[in-house]
Amino acid sequence: MPTALAVPLAVADTARIATLGHTADRLTIRWSDGRESPYPAIWLADNRPDRRDRPEGQRLFDAIDLPDGIAIRTAVLAADGTVEIDLAGFETPARFSAAWLRAHALDPASRTERRRRPVLWDSSLALPTDDYAAVAGDDAARAAWLRRAYDHGFALLRGVPTEPGTVCKVVELFGFVRETNYGRLFDVVAVDKPQNLAFTAIGLGNHTDNPYRDPVPQLQLLHCLEAAAEGGESVVVDGFAAAERLRREAPDAFALLTRRAVPFRYVEPGQIDLRSRAPLIELDAEGELAAVRYNNRSIAPLDLDPDEVEAFYDAYRRFGRLLHDPDLTVGFRLAPGDLFIVDNQRVLHGRRGFSAGRRWLQGCYTDKDGLTSTLFSLEATR
Repeated sequence: MPTALAVPLAVADTARIATLGHTADRLTIRWSDGRESPYPAIWLADNRPDRRDRPEGQRLFDAIDLPDGIAIRTAVLAADGTVEIDLAGFETPARFSAAWLRAHALDPASRTERRRRPVLWDSSLALPTDDYAAVAGDDAARAAWLRRAYDHGFALLRGVPTEPGTVCKVVELFGFVRETNYGRLFDVVAVDKPQNLAFTAIGLGNHTDNPYRDPVPQLQLLHCLEAAAEGGESVVVDGFAAAERLRREAPDAFALLTRRAVPFRYVEPGQIDLRSRAPLIELDAEGELAAVRYNNRSIAPLDLDPDEVEAFYDAYRRFGRLLHDPDLTVGFRLAPGDLFIVDNQRVLHGRRGFSAGRRWLQGCYTDKDGLTSTLFSLEATR
């Protein structure tokens, strides 16, 4: 363990430093709340603030250019509250703010706090709803709406003007429209000779859109211009909540769905033949949920070892039943001027069939980086 050096308490933006200690290869900070955070010497050298073009900006050198034999010679708490570290191989000490060190600490608790923790939900969800005029005219309201969409993978806007094309203007509040073969935007309305079952009046099971693309569109927005007099209710379900329930109740089935890629395909003869292979449940490097794909209309014949087919179908069907379980799904009726956004890699949406009147939605796709960039920038300035 490093030798602790008693130092004055320093007030930082997020925590106060109680003590500093170091060996040649590691700095250790004990914070006033009792947390202890280690910082390896080479990591400190790679993150020197004077080697960036601006705070949190781009590095001015490559890690391969770091000198060999990096070691901590001294580490002290300066009068201005920064931590001054003299590293072998560098001519001048590096100065780190206490707030920056706390925000990027490598102890397990700090690393866990930085990971995204989606808010899982079921049929008891109170619909996360905001007003379009407020969101369009006020940064705090826009941040609150984006935060709901980010945390839940789903959010509603009321009072959106019913002028055709407005859905694209809503995207411009945080990002850019992703154009596909359906165009910048598409109409979801019953037509006489549909190429896609979405353009009919029949009910649609819960699904994610376009799993046959690589990459899939990450966010979808649907804006109601006209509502059917009877039927046509929208349905959403948190695919992550369903997947976590499957993980708890049937871990072998969950693991099988994460290990095996399945083929998806969409064809318009002579014009389009889109294909992709991916697992129904995708995990990140740490075993956390990264994406869910489910679309019974677009899944192609499974390409599996014959001895695994029965077990896979058991897992696939069990997951599908969870994705349509009334205890997990939320139904709501869109009125003209209502718009919802879904994380297309997490939240499935569907609709009930309709028979009376015309139901007209306009939709478009966009990517998550626009939403997250705008959200984090707005929150950082509040």
